[in-house]
Amino acid sequence: MEASLSLLCLERRLVEKLRVGIIGGTGFYEPGILEDEQDVVVSTPYGSVGVKAGRYGDKDVVFLPRHGGDHSIPPHLINYRANIWALREIGVTRVIATAAVGSLHHELQPGDLVVVDQFLDFTKSRPQTFYEGGKDGVLHVDMTSPYCPALREEIFKVASVMGIKVHKKGTYVCTEGPRFETPAEIRMFQLLGGDVVGMTSVPEVVLAREATLCYATIAMVTNYAAGISDHPLSHQEVIEMMRSSNQMLRRLIFQVIAQLPRERSCSCASAADELGTLGKWLKEEGK
Repeated sequence: MEASLSLLCLERRLVEKLRVGIIGGTGFYEPGILEDEQDVVVSTPYGSVGVKAGRYGDKDVVFLPRHGGDHSIPPHLINYRANIWALREIGVTRVIATAAVGSLHHELQPGDLVVVDQFLDFTKSRPQTFYEGGKDGVLHVDMTSPYCPALREEIFKVASVMGIKVHKKGTYVCTEGPRFETPAEIRMFQLLGGDVVGMTSVPEVVLAREATLCYATIAMVTNYAAGISDHPLSHQEVIEMMRSSNQMLRRLIFQVIAQLPRERSCSCASAADELGTLGKWLKEEGK
């Protein structure tokens, strides 16, 4: 079943029910265990976005495949603004994103999970804000804790109970892609304090904060980065590692969703109060 939604026609009961978003990265293209799943197309000022909506226990879940269902969108061409706007418009307040990353250190091994807490931005051409001046205003959003501390802590607690090893923090280096990095770049990233490298967390995490979403990334280490790996890098290697870990990652995410409290205890909801039509719109709509 497919529906087309916009803010004007979105039913209030649907907004009230759809709460938790999952952004599936490379190798994580289907939620897999949603009840009453339906395909939904959400209209945004930046284009339409297709998501899957359904239920898991007493929670309602929206799944968005970042690269498209068939991995047809490279990282530098992803419509990040449309994706985040769509999740916020359909009523999501918390987002758990998955990401395939390369490791910059031998102690972060392929198969490890990292609940990243900081990022270094080496992207080049991606729109990074909803606030572009003029009538939209300008927002200098605070990124002291770019990934929601409360959601990150929830992921870590659930993983500990489930016996899943996760690294509680790490710095995500985001590159433009779609090419892999050079060994020289990897050495630079190490000197700057990077722990893992990928191509999608920025501007996704920034836009999520502007949209007042609680956002956290579970990064799956799929390989050692260039110069650390003893063989040339390949996308197939990344896909195979993600496939082998999909079940574990899915169990963790849905257990986190099952245990999320309905009320938020962090400051993410007030991130856009400073200025801007988006912040005012969110307040006026009571989201």
